[in-house]
Amino acid sequence: MDTFAFLRPDLMGYLDVFEIDHPAIQEFKINRLIELGWEHQAKLHFIPVDFTKESLATALNRSSSYDPNVKSFFSWFGVTPYLTQKEVFSTLRSIREIASVGSTIIFGYIDADKFILEKSSSQMQKTLEFLQNIGEQFKMEGFHALTLSENLHTLGLHLHENLNPQDIKKCYLQGRTDGCFEYVYFACAVVK
Repeated sequence: MDTFAFLRPDLMGYLDVFEIDHPAIQEFKINRLIELGWEHQAKLHFIPVDFTKESLATALNRSSSYDPNVKSFFSWFGVTPYLTQKEVFSTLRSIREIASVGSTIIFGYIDADKFILEKSSSQMQKTLEFLQNIGEQFKMEGFHALTLSENLHTLGLHLHENLNPQDIKKCYLQGRTDGCFEYVYFACAVVK
């Protein structure tokens, strides 16, 4: 339940931050902030959206604070595996429709090969088993890292960077030994 506005209060004088999440999670998050007594900052906007039923563009258009003429930065982590490929592509397309040229999206995804039993790591197998035990499951069986650029191009996005788990560990997670990111990839794409 990361909340960027509370992680980086130094930037809140310069940025409008739109926390977009499932309505139930959004309600829980807001109630938790109230319980903690954390002040709701004026430039922090909570936008509930169920990606299975509504487009991101529609949700953002409900907010009078979102300006589609200003370059935006979208950070979308921990979501794509829980949506179908159609829902993920629809959301990426929606970003292209609402965001100005030059806007950027970073998102995490799992390479499709990691879902093949013979190619999956023990950590991936443990994750899938854990999700099954708590009644959740991944709906999208990943992207193919080698064809991601082409997929994004058809949606009006340019793949700027595509980090594999080793790149991520080297750049951001040196010293971590829990293996939690050994199957996650990070992609950075720009609206064309």
